[in-house]
Amino acid sequence: MLIELHMLQSFAPSNLNRDDTNNPKDCEFGGVRRARISSQCIKRAIRTCPEFARVTQVEGGTRSRRVIAERLQPELERAGKSAEETARVLSAFVPAYLSKLDKDGERTSVLLYLSRDEIDAIRDGLLSRWDDLLAGDAAALKELTGDLTKRFRYHSSAPDIALFGRMLAERPELNLDAACQVAHAISTHRVTMEMDWWTAVDDLQPQAETGAGMMGFAAFDSACFYRYACIHWPQLVATLQDGDLARRTVEAFLRASIAAIPSGKQNSFAAHNPPSLAVGVVRRDAFAWSLANAFERPVSPDREGGYVRPSARALDAYWGRLCRIYGEGSLAAVAVLAVEDGLELANLGGYRADGLEPWLERLLAALPTGEGEP
Repeated sequence: MLIELHMLQSFAPSNLNRDDTNNPKDCEFGGVRRARISSQCIKRAIRTCPEFARVTQVEGGTRSRRVIAERLQPELERAGKSAEETARVLSAFVPAYLSKLDKDGERTSVLLYLSRDEIDAIRDGLLSRWDDLLAGDAAALKELTGDLTKRFRYHSSAPDIALFGRMLAERPELNLDAACQVAHAISTHRVTMEMDWWTAVDDLQPQAETGAGMMGFAAFDSACFYRYACIHWPQLVATLQDGDLARRTVEAFLRASIAAIPSGKQNSFAAHNPPSLAVGVVRRDAFAWSLANAFERPVSPDREGGYVRPSARALDAYWGRLCRIYGEGSLAAVAVLAVEDGLELANLGGYRADGLEPWLERLLAALPTGEGEP
């Protein structure tokens, strides 16, 4: 079973996701340049969105190279262990279980992505074998890492880790397959980057002096983006080992996908533009349909101007063609949330929902009530 999300979201002039030259990310699709927002950027915006934590009711994962200094070491010291002993135990445990240490001995060589349960289990396991570990007992260290690996192999209690997965090159047995795939958002039309020539005034500059205190260029663009994501329900349930939490995670993902906007250069552009169209789909099989090829031929503005309406028509027409060719037998639920008044959707119009809550209810009602596929 799959849960799919298709969205059209038109952003005003902005630079939400920059490349290494501080310019908006882009790509070529259909032979023309498109604006782009990377999947990594979108996923971070979703998992850090307050809506995600509110709905899941579970603390999200921590992704950092500073887990030792900011999480494990303080908790062990609060348990009464000295800073010197704590540093000695962790310097042996972390490379054996998670990752090599950086030169400073406080950061790991790679980013770790750990749930609250994992951090607590590591702390408790270290405390329960403290004297042996402090004495350098290799058997105690091996036993602890083995117990932790067995407990968290293929499992995480953090909804964001279950959705987006994790990879530890040094400990592949702790890798977790992502239940969610998120596409790079691309503009439905050709986009040309623009430049803003800006100046800043020096408030204390003598009146007799002319000119700006600072000046420069800032790149930006504006586009209607197509966004796509899909969640593999059995994988999500298997990783979380909790059907109810899996349902809340799907709801949290859908709500946060609509509410979350990347934060890049927002103080300069304030492009807080909600989606104009959201199509949610629940499928009984795993045959996913990205609708990006609806825009392989770039959309042009209609006579009244704007890209949202012609983009919606192109998406609707492509959906109709796919349904005619491949059939609709796998569809368990379809729900359409449209902001635009009078939007003509010949194929998807019958699936309209009156608001966000009815839209969500229709999709969530199609999910299994048990912990696996129906």
